[in-house]
Amino acid sequence: METKERIAFIDYIRVVACLMVMLVHASENFYAADTSGLAGNMSMLATEQNRLWVAFYDGALGRVSVPLFMIVSAFLLVPMRQGLTMTQFYRRRFLRILPPFVLFLLLYTFLPLLWGGMTWEQSQADLRLLPFNFPSMGGHLWFMYPLISLYLIIPVVSPWLERASARDERVFLYLFAFSTLIPWLHRFVSPELWGECFWNQFSMLWYCSGYLGYLVLAHYIRVHLAHWTRDRRLRVGTACFVIGAAFTAWSFWWKGEPGQLIETPMLEWSWEFCTPNVLLATFGLFLLFTCIRRRQAPVLIVTLSRLSFGMYLMHLFFLAPIATWLIGGNVADPLLPTWLAIPAIAILTFICCAVTTRLLSLLPGSDYIVGANTRAK
Repeated sequence: METKERIAFIDYIRVVACLMVMLVHASENFYAADTSGLAGNMSMLATEQNRLWVAFYDGALGRVSVPLFMIVSAFLLVPMRQGLTMTQFYRRRFLRILPPFVLFLLLYTFLPLLWGGMTWEQSQADLRLLPFNFPSMGGHLWFMYPLISLYLIIPVVSPWLERASARDERVFLYLFAFSTLIPWLHRFVSPELWGECFWNQFSMLWYCSGYLGYLVLAHYIRVHLAHWTRDRRLRVGTACFVIGAAFTAWSFWWKGEPGQLIETPMLEWSWEFCTPNVLLATFGLFLLFTCIRRRQAPVLIVTLSRLSFGMYLMHLFFLAPIATWLIGGNVADPLLPTWLAIPAIAILTFICCAVTTRLLSLLPGSDYIVGANTRAK
């Protein structure tokens, strides 16, 4: 997702959001109820320390990572450049992301066989389902599907965004913000809302909800909040991020009782990426990043930004063994204290992925392995 002239704060966001993704998956080792290292259908916290630090690292900090990536994509791509057809847009976007995505779908389906990380039967089952969903060992690849959906809808919504006034966009954003209550209403009021039933999953707010809201929010920030002063962005951004992040952390801490087995969706009841608190925190943090005054990011940040897609794709290959090593077989008493173990796992994974992706980027055809435009310029 390159532009002719790089935007410094976007490079910073990509790097930070990439590290945040690894922070999320590092944290999951401390409340997963099984030995997979990732939170499945059931969760269990071993200690109060794990409860506190998972709430902080995964909730307060990490939850905004996915929406940040969505906003960055939309910020750079919406509306479409004049004269670019839908076919041309699709060709450019999908040639950049689909070859590496398909490659890593296959790698997560077969590569763990080499070290006994999965059985041949599981690998075969994953392969049969591969045209329809991500493999069992590559759960983080879920993100690619909503990202693809955003790319598909951008040519459709671009003409409206070119004509829409700030007020028009705010009307849509109000509807989107209201729709972020749906995950809470599903859990605490009714599993079926506003027309949902077993023969209809498309509720009244279906077309105003989901990651499309972040797409419109990105355009609104870029076009209609451009006149905000840096001081105002700092004040509003800080307030929104702190309030949203604090609620997200508290929501996990409130439900997580050490020693008790709990359904993961209830433990993470306010951790979905389209909930009011995550929306508020994401909006706030994005505003804070726009306050960066540098016209160009340092070479290291630019390089890591270019490598971030490949790093995201491969990071679970590194994170699992690093987490196993630092936890030492006892999540209640890891080799490092929990407050240090979680960021240590994430940072070591980040470094390993950065080095590996950089080396792979030197190979011929690396654009189809770890993503386009990875070579430093």
